[in-house]
Amino acid sequence: MKTTHAALAPIRRWRDRLLSSPDFQRWTLRLPIVRWIARRRMRELFDLCSGFVYSQVLLACVRLDLFSLLAAAPRRADELEALTRIDSGPLLRLLDAAASLRLIEKRDKDRWGLGPLGAALRGNPSVGLMVEHHAALYADLADPLALLRGDLTESQLGQFWAYSRNDQAGKLDLDQTRNYSELMAASQAMIADQVLAAYSLRSHRRHLDVGGGAGAFAIAALGRYRQLESTVFDLPSVADIASQRFAQAELSARALTSAGDFTVDPLPAGADLVSLIRILHDHDDDAALAILRSCRDALTPDGVLLIAEPMLGTRGAEPVSAAYFGLYLMAMGQGRPRDVETLSDFLRAAGFARIRQHPTSAPLLTRVLTARLADQP
Repeated sequence: MKTTHAALAPIRRWRDRLLSSPDFQRWTLRLPIVRWIARRRMRELFDLCSGFVYSQVLLACVRLDLFSLLAAAPRRADELEALTRIDSGPLLRLLDAAASLRLIEKRDKDRWGLGPLGAALRGNPSVGLMVEHHAALYADLADPLALLRGDLTESQLGQFWAYSRNDQAGKLDLDQTRNYSELMAASQAMIADQVLAAYSLRSHRRHLDVGGGAGAFAIAALGRYRQLESTVFDLPSVADIASQRFAQAELSARALTSAGDFTVDPLPAGADLVSLIRILHDHDDDAALAILRSCRDALTPDGVLLIAEPMLGTRGAEPVSAAYFGLYLMAMGQGRPRDVETLSDFLRAAGFARIRQHPTSAPLLTRVLTARLADQP
């Protein structure tokens, strides 16, 4: 017989009482066979308490351009003092903190070099941009109960993502859309690699990227598939940015833009592939369902809808979708993370079927679903 939650309830209550007992906690630290478990739990709890401090250590390193300074060769502390204009005492405290987080590492007695995480960040400049961007998120989360209770009348993230809860999004000018478009373009390269490795576009000819922003995904797809033509559909000022990027990449012959608000305006018809790259989780349920129905109307009868975004329930990445994106989108003012089952329900309600998951090598960043029209033979 399948174990039910009700049957497990007494066991869980006993577990909770045991783990919260100071005597039990002291006992586990003394007993060698379980000491490692107690220490790990202690570290996990302390990391939760200290997470903001860790993030600010990272922010200080990014703003000092510390990873670039150490990329060419290890440097002595006195060299870094001159380059950063921070006195030796506070600087050494930052260096020790960054080393404890594996951002940098001590190479010998007085020289510092990149650590494994600092080197990885150095190879992904978009991470640095996100670190800077998080200053707005932390401001909105300064009083998390105000956010949860709806008392935060104007959030910094809501201002940054200017289309959020904006009935006049189609009228946003370049100054209002440039910053978020550039942030998304910078972070899209790794996402595009994941998506294109998970799902082949070889059989497709006409691609419509809904909410395609500055065209980063379309450019990546066009670079890999020479038979493909792509159209980015986004707000007028954003579509202008995409047009410029297509011209710079010498792709204007195969890359077009179409301007409008995809939450209310019809999409250009005739694509045999429509993509939603990190779009649906930015929108509330009614808007997400409306977007899916517009995508259905835009597809050819044999077309495919492709969805790529972080999803709830991703094994090993549960805090990313539930905690990070859950509160980030709340601060932004709209949207929520969803699991595969919920997205599949939305797809069926919008007239899709034959829903498939396509594994990615980094599901923490994105997962991929495809679907076809329900009446497709």
